[in-house]
Amino acid sequence: MAKGEGAESGSAAGLLPAGILPAAERPAQKEPKKKQQLSICNKLCYAVGGAPYQVTGCALGFFLQIYLLDVAQVNPFSASIILFVGRAWDAFTDPLVGFCISKSSWTRLGRLMPWIIFSTPLAIIAYFLIWFVPDFPQGQALWYLLFYCLFETLVTCFHVPYSALTMFISTEQSERDSATAYRMTVEVLGTVLGTAIQGQIVGQADTPCLQDPSDSARAMEGANRTQSTTSLRETQNAYLLAAGVIASIYVICAVILTLGVREQREPYETQQAEPMSFFRGLRLVMSHGPYVKLIAGFLFTSLAFMLVEGNFALFCTYTLGFRNEFQNLLLAIMLSATFTIPIWQWFLTRFGKKTAVYIGISSAVPFLILVAFVESNLTVTYVVAVAAGVSVAAAFLLPWSMLPDVIDDFHLKQPQSHGTEPIFFSFYVFFTKFASGVSLGISTLSLDFAGYQTRGCSQPARVKFTLKMLVTIAPIVLILLGLLLFKLYPIDEEKRRQNKKALQALREEASSSGCSDTDSTELASIL
Repeated sequence: MAKGEGAESGSAAGLLPAGILPAAERPAQKEPKKKQQLSICNKLCYAVGGAPYQVTGCALGFFLQIYLLDVAQVNPFSASIILFVGRAWDAFTDPLVGFCISKSSWTRLGRLMPWIIFSTPLAIIAYFLIWFVPDFPQGQALWYLLFYCLFETLVTCFHVPYSALTMFISTEQSERDSATAYRMTVEVLGTVLGTAIQGQIVGQADTPCLQDPSDSARAMEGANRTQSTTSLRETQNAYLLAAGVIASIYVICAVILTLGVREQREPYETQQAEPMSFFRGLRLVMSHGPYVKLIAGFLFTSLAFMLVEGNFALFCTYTLGFRNEFQNLLLAIMLSATFTIPIWQWFLTRFGKKTAVYIGISSAVPFLILVAFVESNLTVTYVVAVAAGVSVAAAFLLPWSMLPDVIDDFHLKQPQSHGTEPIFFSFYVFFTKFASGVSLGISTLSLDFAGYQTRGCSQPARVKFTLKMLVTIAPIVLILLGLLLFKLYPIDEEKRRQNKKALQALREEASSSGCSDTDSTELASIL
């Protein structure tokens, strides 16, 4: 039955005698509202949208530093400024974009989709220009700083609304959790894809290590003689080719996301007037207890995994002595994470999200202890890499699966506060990037104090010990602190079920209220 027909019959039946209305127009019993389900195609299209951020971020994270120093030949001080300012600007843009999105109006495409659509072409241009070497050496540092910051801004304009889109693809908690699992699987695959594409195309740009760092002139001369026969221009072209391939993936994923996902508005939100101001919304969000506790817990656990990630290559190369196994160990971690995300999705639906947090994140601790106290062994290292992937999968999946529960709880306590979803997601990303900056700073300062020798084939014992502490003991302590904070997180499975029932009642009440308003208008025209 069409909506107009149902509303007309119901309104007329309420005031006119039953005999006046034809039998076909007599009021019918209200059918129960069907559960909103997302098809596998919808979930896959939504999940594919997470790949651009991970593919480009992985390529930049692993290769931008060596590109600036060895290919673009930017001096080390300028390169450090570019990397530090770029990370700081990236963290700052998340709440800024969240503020702008919160002020956006709903359009025919939705409120979040326009940001994704219009930022994509500009983002791929900026990404391509990051890997282009300009002909003016004096302004190179400014060139890379400008386009690095511009790209980080534009990819934030893609990723923050995409993250908030989780709340608008379905009103069902189970469907959102399932879509999040699909998304995390694709994002982990995106990290593997980004590393593989960039590494395979530009792998010939390796620079040999210095056997005797104290005799830098002689060592550099030897290094130059043993470099790859590929010219600098060919190496620059290889980076441009990799940028073109990754930019193409970015566009394809954005198109699939746009065509395959429809943004849905909450029924009760359509009855509300203007959204609240950003700063009032920010105060309410940051005073919401479950959100603060969730962010605090994941801040410590994220810092732990970022310490491992940031120092993994140096740890494998110098402490373990596996210089040629880094790519394979990284691949083992990412493949393990990819294959175990569906298992974690089943686990959290069966046993609850808090239980999944405790077991999933803490599962890395025994293996980190094993690496810390066992002598270098390649087989043990591969076992640890696979186990770390299992824990990385949980760390990838659970924050994005638990954030919608926090937002649902917030909506029940603040029913008039709509439009705050981008604030929740953007500030979570902000704190995550803040943790990344802290881990980078701690690692660099610690290695500097330990006497790290740039481009050395081996490192002093103090550097090896520092790397072991950064990759094993420090992450273990941070994981344990994070799990203690999760004890304070109040939304368990029982609370989730209560919130789900309350929200469903709120939506049905809003829908019936909306129908009543439509009925009154149509009844006036009938009479």
